[in-house]
Amino acid sequence: MKTVKKNYPSPPEPLKCTGSMDYRELRFSRAMAFAINEINNSTDLLPGVALGYKIHDSCASTPMAVQVAFQFTNAPPLYENSKVCSQSGRVLAVIGDSGSTQTISISRIIGPFDIPQVSYFATCACLSDKTQYPTFFRTVPSDQFQADALAKLVKHFGWTWIGAVRSRTDYGNNGMVSFLRAAHKEGICVEYSETINRYDPKSKIRQVAEVIRRSTATVVVAFTAPGDMWVLLEELTVNPSPPRQWIGSEAWVTHSEVQRFHICAGAIGFAIPQSNIPGFREFLLDLSPAKVAASNVLSEFWEGAFNCLLQKRAGSVDRVCDGTEDIQNLQNPFTDTSQLRITNMVYKAVYAIAHAIHYLVCKKINSKIKCDQFMKIEPNQVFDQLKRVNFSRNGYHVSFDANGDPVAFYELINWKRNENGGLEFVTVGHYDESLSPGQKFNIKREISWADGGIQVPVSVCSDSCPPGTRKVLQKGKPVCCYDCVPCAEGEISNTTDSSDCSPCPKEFWPNAEKNFCRPKLIEFLSFHEILGIILSACSIAGACLTIITAIVLFKHRFTPVVKANNSELSFLLLFSLTLCFLCSLTFIGRPSDWSCMLRHTAFGITFVLCISCVLGKTIVVLMAFKATIPGSNVAKWFGLTQQRMTVVSFTFVQVLICIIWLVLKPPYSNRNLTIYKEKIILECALGSALGFWAVLGYVGLLALFCFVLAVLARKLPDNFNEAKLITFSMFIFCAVWITFIPAYISSPGKFTVAVEVFAILASSFGLIICIFFPKCFIILFRPEKNTKKHLMGKK
Repeated sequence: MKTVKKNYPSPPEPLKCTGSMDYRELRFSRAMAFAINEINNSTDLLPGVALGYKIHDSCASTPMAVQVAFQFTNAPPLYENSKVCSQSGRVLAVIGDSGSTQTISISRIIGPFDIPQVSYFATCACLSDKTQYPTFFRTVPSDQFQADALAKLVKHFGWTWIGAVRSRTDYGNNGMVSFLRAAHKEGICVEYSETINRYDPKSKIRQVAEVIRRSTATVVVAFTAPGDMWVLLEELTVNPSPPRQWIGSEAWVTHSEVQRFHICAGAIGFAIPQSNIPGFREFLLDLSPAKVAASNVLSEFWEGAFNCLLQKRAGSVDRVCDGTEDIQNLQNPFTDTSQLRITNMVYKAVYAIAHAIHYLVCKKINSKIKCDQFMKIEPNQVFDQLKRVNFSRNGYHVSFDANGDPVAFYELINWKRNENGGLEFVTVGHYDESLSPGQKFNIKREISWADGGIQVPVSVCSDSCPPGTRKVLQKGKPVCCYDCVPCAEGEISNTTDSSDCSPCPKEFWPNAEKNFCRPKLIEFLSFHEILGIILSACSIAGACLTIITAIVLFKHRFTPVVKANNSELSFLLLFSLTLCFLCSLTFIGRPSDWSCMLRHTAFGITFVLCISCVLGKTIVVLMAFKATIPGSNVAKWFGLTQQRMTVVSFTFVQVLICIIWLVLKPPYSNRNLTIYKEKIILECALGSALGFWAVLGYVGLLALFCFVLAVLARKLPDNFNEAKLITFSMFIFCAVWITFIPAYISSPGKFTVAVEVFAILASSFGLIICIFFPKCFIILFRPEKNTKKHLMGKK
C-alpha cells in the first residue's frame, strides 16, 4: 500500500494499493464470484433469489481494511434499481479477510452492528474469543489446533531443540505463542525466537538470518505469512546456512511463490486439505476481453500477466495487447488449480452464508422450496442462522462450533524434489482433531528431509540419556540441555531421558547397567563352594580320625596305656569329639529355623560334654596322685560313679541353658540386608544374644577350670602323665576360642559361620591330637613302652 506522509497543508490523499498483484488472492476473489454464480443458478439453494456482492482489496493493509469495514456498516444499496437489494442499507455478511490482523480490525468495527464475518484464511487463535469477536466465523481451522499439531509433529520426530521464526503480526505472534505453549507441554525447548516483517530494514532481516545460520538447532519452525517468509529466504539464499529442517505453518507451506526457494527442500508442515471444485477451472479461464475490460482488477491482472497494455497510454512504451494472449496456456498462481486448498475455504464460506439466508427466506411447501425474495432480513438474523449451519458440499462438511471454528483437519505436506530438480508439494500424512488422542496424527508415506535423505535429522541440545542414567540440567540453560549422570548406588532408571532414578526394592539390586532391578544374590556357607567343601572335608576327616582312634584304643583297651588313663572317660570323650566334628556340618548349608536351633544347641552341648570328660580325666589324675600319699582316702570320693555324675551334671547345666534359650528366644534364620548392599546374607540370627554368650561362656568357664587343674597336675612325677597332655590341649582350646570372639564379631556374612566352624574344628583337633595321639603312637609304634613298669616309672 502507498504510504503518504501527512503534513496537513492540504486534505490527505485517499489510500492506494501499490506493488504487484497477488494472483493467489485474485483466485480467492474469483472463487467467491464462482460460488455466488452457482448459488444464483441453483434450484435447491435460494431458488429465485439472487445474491449480490462487492469485492474490496485490503492490500494486506490494516488502514485499508478499516476503511472498507466502515463502508460495510452503512453502505448504500449495491444496485439502486435492484428490487432484491433495495430493502437493506447494510451488507448482510462479510467474507474475509485473508490476514488475521486485517480480519481483527474488520471484526472490531462490524461486530457491534451484528454483521457476521466469515473468514477463509484468518487463523489467529485470538479470533475464537467470542467476547471480543462475537460475530466472527471461519471455515479455516484456528491456529490453536495447528499449534498443537505442530508441537506433536516436532515431538513425534524426537526434536527437542528448535529455532522459531514468526511474522510480527497478530497471526505470527498469537500462533507462535500457542505453539510455544504446546511445545513446552511436550518437553520441547526453543533456542531462539525471532520476529520478522517484510517491511523491516535490510539489517533486521540480515540479523535474523544470521541467528539461524549460527544456531545449533537444525529444525526451524516458521509461523509466518508468505511475504515475510519470502523476504527471509531470499536473505538466507545469499549466504546459505547449514541444512535446516523447516517446519511450516499453513500460511506459507503450500504457497507457490515460496516454493521456488530450494533451501527449503524437505520442508514439512500442515496445510488445509486440497480439494476439487467442479467447474471452477473453466470459470477461471473464461475471461473474454469484454469481461476483462469491465473490471479494473481483471484488467490489472491481464496486463501484468501478459506484460502488455489493454489500451495505449500516453507516454508508455509498453506494447499493446494484440489479442494473441492465451490464458489457457498461462502458468501462474491464478490459473494453478492443482491444489485448491484455501480456495475451497472461500467456496465453503460463501455457501455457509447462503445456507443461513436460505433458512431465513425459504420454506418447503408441498415438496417444493419457496423463497420470499422481497423479505427484509437483518444481519443479526443471518448471524443467528450461521451458528446452526450444518451441510455438505462436494463431499466437504461445513459447520461451526461455539467459537465459530470448524473441525480441524490438516494434511501433512512435504517438499520433495521431482525429476526436473524442482520442488513439489506431496501429502505424506494428516492430522484430524476429531479423532481420539492416539489417532489424531498419522504419517502414511516416507518423508524426504532437508539433507535429501530418508533418515530423520537430529535436533537436540543434549543427546538422550540412556537407561541407567538421569538428567541433570546445565546451569543457566533450558531444560533440554543437560548432562547424563549415572544413577546412584542402589537406584535404576529403565527409560531413556529419565529425570530421576528410582531405588530398587530392598531385596533387589541394580544390574551393572543400572537399568533394571534383579533379585539380590543370596549368600550363605554352602556345601558346593570351595570353603564349604574344605570345612566339610575337615569335619568328616576329624570324625573319621576320632572313630579310628576309638577303634585303636578299644582294640588295645587292656593295655596299660589305655587302662592307666580312665578308659571309660576316654571313650566318652572320643564319642563327644565325634559329635563335635559332626556338629560343624550343621553350620554349613542353607539356614532354616530348625538348623539354626540345632547348630547352636548341638555345638554347646557336645562341647560341654567334651570338656566335662576332659575335666573328669584331669580330676582323676589329681585324685590318683593324692591317693598315693600315705593315709589318703581321696580315691573313694571320686570313683567311677562320681566321674559319671560330674560329666552328667556339667552337661545338664548346658542342656538347661539351651532349653531356656530355645523356649524364650530361640535362634532363627534371617535375611540380613545390612552387611552388603548388593546381596542378602542368609544367616542364623541369635534370637537372644544373652543365650548365645551364656552357652559360649559356660563352655569357656569349664575349659578355663579344666586348664587350671591341668596346670596344677602337669608336674606329677609319672612317666606318662596325662595332665601334661590335657594342659596343652586346653591351652590350644582356650587360645582358639579367645581368638574366635573378635574374629567372629568382625567377620562379615558367611565368613562369620566359617570362623565359628574353624574354631570348632581347630579346638576339636587340638583335643584329639594332644590327648590321644601320644597314646596311639605308643600303642602302635612304641609297644615296649606300653608296660605298667614304664608308666609307673619316675622321671
